[in-house]
Amino acid sequence: MKRIAGFLLVALAISGAIWAQGALSINGAGATFPYPMYSKWFDEYHKKNASLQINYQSIGSGGGIKQVTEGTVDFGATDGPMNDEQLKAYQDKHGSPILHFPTVLGAVVPTYNITGVSATLNFTPEALAGIYLGKITKWNDPAIANANKSVKLPAEDIVVVHRADGSGTTYCWTDYLSKVSEEWKTKVNKGTSVNWPVGLGGKGNEGVTGTVKNTPNTIGYVELIYAESNKIPYGTVQNASGTFVKATLAGVSAAAASAAKDMPDDFRVSITNAPGKDSYPISTFTWLLIPQKFSDGAKRDALKGFLKWALGDGQSFAEALSYAKLPKEVVAKEMKAIDKIQ
Repeated sequence: MKRIAGFLLVALAISGAIWAQGALSINGAGATFPYPMYSKWFDEYHKKNASLQINYQSIGSGGGIKQVTEGTVDFGATDGPMNDEQLKAYQDKHGSPILHFPTVLGAVVPTYNITGVSATLNFTPEALAGIYLGKITKWNDPAIANANKSVKLPAEDIVVVHRADGSGTTYCWTDYLSKVSEEWKTKVNKGTSVNWPVGLGGKGNEGVTGTVKNTPNTIGYVELIYAESNKIPYGTVQNASGTFVKATLAGVSAAAASAAKDMPDDFRVSITNAPGKDSYPISTFTWLLIPQKFSDGAKRDALKGFLKWALGDGQSFAEALSYAKLPKEVVAKEMKAIDKIQ
């Protein structure tokens, strides 16, 4: 009996060692915007591929770009595409390009916590730019009040909240403001990090959400799911057609439709302030940053397999987490681009 038990222990140890040798761990880091989506995907994919573990650190798009460029992670993630300078820095360091793969679509929303106000507010482009430029400083300012005539707004100071870290959510927000305000474009412009004229900083979508939720008379910008899951109000935004639109999956998809047919080969495209009466104006793709060349063939093949699943069956998980699925035209183009990964 002891001999049988000993044999079983040895067999288990051998099988465990064999599994450990076959197990593969892939590490990524970056955007907080798609973190709920990626967490779900990596968990579901692990159920289908038990020997593969994909780990992801939600540290912001700026951190994701930095770490993948430095080679400390296998892939990065961002809500603002890498600019030409960043692409060159990666190419110079690694001798080969990095590729952008859109994964899902999301919306950035203006969220607020105003004493005595529970109504959904309407925000014009002029109001949002003015608030973040520090020119509109009271909640009852005519620039806000005129679009919300049925709401009694207090004469309280507006407390502006923005991201403190390098962020693709910030890129989307500032990209939008740069399109609707020439003053914003000239003084601040767009980027994952900018020199904010006013405001308090919060780390991650989580940090901004928490600051808005716990501080009276604040306004911030967060990804839609963070506003919904934390049950804090968020406003409608006037789009390029003059319609006030609340962030919905349909509104995000309408914004993406304008870019889907003419998607550039590198997938770096902006869909903020998109045309169309149904388009939500602060919408964005979010991207995985995948090296074109891998020295580790197992990691390369595993990531290619995951990408194909995420662009296919994985899209079915998006809407339950308040993300919009990718347009079919974009998915078809990406499936072909996966072959570029060597």
